[in-house]
Amino acid sequence: MPNVPSQPLPEVAVQITYLLPTSRINRRFWAPGEEYNTGVYAPYDVTIRNARLAGPFTADRHGFCLASHPTAITDWDTNYGPDSAYAAEVVAAVRGLTGADLVVPMGGMVRTSGLTSAMMQPPAAEAHVDFTTRSAQMVAERVYRKARPEGAGYDRFICFSLWRALSPPPQDMPLALCEAGSVRDDEGTANTKVDVDAIPTGDALFAPIAGEEDMVAATIFHHSPDHRWWFFPDMTPDEVIFIKFHDSDHSRAWRAPHTAFRDVSRPDAVERRSMEFRGVAYFTRDAS
Repeated sequence: MPNVPSQPLPEVAVQITYLLPTSRINRRFWAPGEEYNTGVYAPYDVTIRNARLAGPFTADRHGFCLASHPTAITDWDTNYGPDSAYAAEVVAAVRGLTGADLVVPMGGMVRTSGLTSAMMQPPAAEAHVDFTTRSAQMVAERVYRKARPEGAGYDRFICFSLWRALSPPPQDMPLALCEAGSVRDDEGTANTKVDVDAIPTGDALFAPIAGEEDMVAATIFHHSPDHRWWFFPDMTPDEVIFIKFHDSDHSRAWRAPHTAFRDVSRPDAVERRSMEFRGVAYFTRDAS
């Protein structure tokens, strides 16, 4: 008797990792193929709802959205830089999704839930947003001045990720997205990103780091029962999820916490391989 493919459920009961209130020094060390958080985390039971059965979701209302976006790229081992062919596809997609007149690609990263490559990063395992407000402002200004040294500036910017599954559905570790309206503006704690050749050990993990206050930091979150979590099951390589890391216009949904989770409801799930590509979208004064 042939195996019957599993079907996505309306909702799944899983655990999502959150920062504990007792955590004090929060850093995320990045080395090739490895990450290490000094923060103290714990899993919490949550319900993640099937977003394909709800919606539609929009970036300005929810902080994320799903879009159809076929790609011509087949070689993902080389097409992740800011000058790559895929970067041009990202620029076109984000212009269409946001209405921004300038989109500057920053580069991408392939992640895998398995151990197929020591140089690939694993999926992020805790509820987070990739920038704090201060880091987003710093990054947006730096990226803009490099792209438009003589530009007149911008009235609004969006730091974003365009996320694409590269493996066929169903994936073993889908992306969970927290609805922006369920997260208070004052929630979140900085988690400084520290790039290293090898992960330090012992006291070196917590030793003072010169210039740490100027390093890029992510936002990590304590658990809240108010958080509303969603996922798009059975993502195909012709679909993308647009995620706001930071929208400078806070009258709109301005960020969407997210994380990977293991979907044990799909026994036939395959190892997830995905591309996340970052950039900044600008609404410039040159265009006004």
